[in-house]
Amino acid sequence: MKIQKLLKILTLITSAIALTTTSLWIGKQAYSWLPPEAAAESRLVDDLFSFLVTLGAFIFLGVTGTLMYSIIFHRAKKGEICDGPPIEGNVTLEVVWTAIPILLVFWIAGYSYQIYEQMGIQGPNHLMHLHMPMGMESAYAVTVEDAGNQEDTGTRGRGDAGNIFDNISASSEIASNLEHIEQIDVLAKQWAWVFHYPEKNVTSTELHLPSDRRVRLALRSEDVLHGFYVPAFRLKQDIVPNKTINFEFTPIRSGKYRLTDSQYSGTYFATMQADVVVESPEDYHQWLAKAATHKPSPASNQAASEYAQVVNQSFPTGWATVAPAEAPLVNYPG
Repeated sequence: MKIQKLLKILTLITSAIALTTTSLWIGKQAYSWLPPEAAAESRLVDDLFSFLVTLGAFIFLGVTGTLMYSIIFHRAKKGEICDGPPIEGNVTLEVVWTAIPILLVFWIAGYSYQIYEQMGIQGPNHLMHLHMPMGMESAYAVTVEDAGNQEDTGTRGRGDAGNIFDNISASSEIASNLEHIEQIDVLAKQWAWVFHYPEKNVTSTELHLPSDRRVRLALRSEDVLHGFYVPAFRLKQDIVPNKTINFEFTPIRSGKYRLTDSQYSGTYFATMQADVVVESPEDYHQWLAKAATHKPSPASNQAASEYAQVVNQSFPTGWATVAPAEAPLVNYPG
C-alpha cells in the first residue's frame, strides 16, 4: 500500500512538472503571435499577454487532463449499472477551489494594473482634472490645460490648424524639465490625422519618428473623441476634446506601421488611418529638413473623397452624416 501511494504521489508530481513546463512553453510561443515589438513599451504588454496565455494554458490543460484521466482510468466497467459511492460535500476542497480563483483574479488584476500604470494610459477619470506629469517606467501620459497665460508663440502658417497647434505647443512646455525629447503635435479630427513638428515647423499626414529616441506626442482632438492606436507599439490612448494629452514612448524598430482611430468617431472613422514611419535619427532629421522646403498644399483625404461620391450620387443613402473637415495644408502629404 505504501509503494502504491508513493507511486501515486510521484505520478502527481511528474504530471504537475509536465503541465507547468508545457504551459510555460506555450506562453513563450505567445510572443510570436503579436506584431513585431516596435516600441520599448511593447515588451510590457507582451510580457502580460504571455503571462495570461501561460496561466490559461495551465488551467485548460490541467482541467482537460484531469477529465481525460477520469474517463480512461475511472470509467464504469462493462455491464456495471450500480451507482458510485455516495460522497458528501468536502469543505476543504470547496474552500480551496473557491480561494484559488479569487487569488488568481487578484493576481491578474494587480499585474495588469501595474502594466497600465507603467504604460501611462490616461482614462476618463484622469482627464477630468489637471495632473502634473508622473514619471513612468517606460511611458507616461499627462493631461494639461490650454496654456492661455503662456507667451504668444506666434502664427506658424499652417492653414486652418495653425491656432490649435499653437495651443498644443504652448501647453507642451508645462511638462517636466527632462532630457531632450522629440516633440510632435498630433491633431485628430473627422477624419484625418495631422502631425506638426515644431523643430522645423513641418506639418504632415504621415507620422515620422526617430528610432531609439524618446518621443512626446501632444495629442488633441478638434471635434469628438478619438483614439491613438498603433498595434506595433502596443499603445492606445483616448484623445478627449478640449484637452491636450502629452504621451511619451520610445520607438525602437525601424519600419512602417499603421496608426488607426480606436474610437468610433463617425461615418468615415474606418478611413482615419495614417502611416507611422520609424527611421534612424539621421534619416529622420534629413526628412524634416527636406519636408521643410516643401510649400504647404492640401493633403489627400479618403473620407472627403468618399463623401463627395455619396453627395453626387443620384439616389439618397437614407442616413445623415457629418461632412468631413477640410483637407489640412501640409508640407508632406505622405
